[in-house]
Amino acid sequence: MVRIVFLGPPGAGKGTQAVRLAEYLGVPHLSTGEMFRMAAERKTSIGLLAQEYFSTGRLVPDEVVIGVVQERLSDPDCSGGYLLDGFPRTLAQAKALDAILDQKETPLDRVIELTVAEEILIQRMLARGRADDTRQAVAKRFEEYAMQTKPLSEYYLERGWLVTVNGEGTPDEVFDRVKRTVGF
Repeated sequence: MVRIVFLGPPGAGKGTQAVRLAEYLGVPHLSTGEMFRMAAERKTSIGLLAQEYFSTGRLVPDEVVIGVVQERLSDPDCSGGYLLDGFPRTLAQAKALDAILDQKETPLDRVIELTVAEEILIQRMLARGRADDTRQAVAKRFEEYAMQTKPLSEYYLERGWLVTVNGEGTPDEVFDRVKRTVGF
């Protein structure tokens, strides 16, 4: 059983590496987007509330995000472990996740943070060719990450769970480094 959180700035390759590692370990890859879609499809009260926020273009508040995550972690396929990608994003969410996991007596095993030089991240994001990957939008994402998500590194470091992995290089090179952090 393995419970992992993936962290890293926009463009670091979290999604790619998280999916690969989840498949490699045989555990569910849990992204917040997927969790919201699943909760909405099930028409759970928290899923319908999250859908209401999405449909009106508003940010989903922490308590709703946390409720959706808590609901998803209770699913049978998560009993053997999981990999969280995109959650937690804030210190409040991290503390709420800890409370949920403490209640279940199933703490995280590892928090993997991909690190990549900012100039490489900018090049990667601009090269993706997405309409929302303008230089201004990329700068805004980095700013939000620095303010909201980067503090999680220190939080998880203090708990002894944080492992940083160099996210530069080919996807295969990065994946080899990621696998070593979980002992494989």
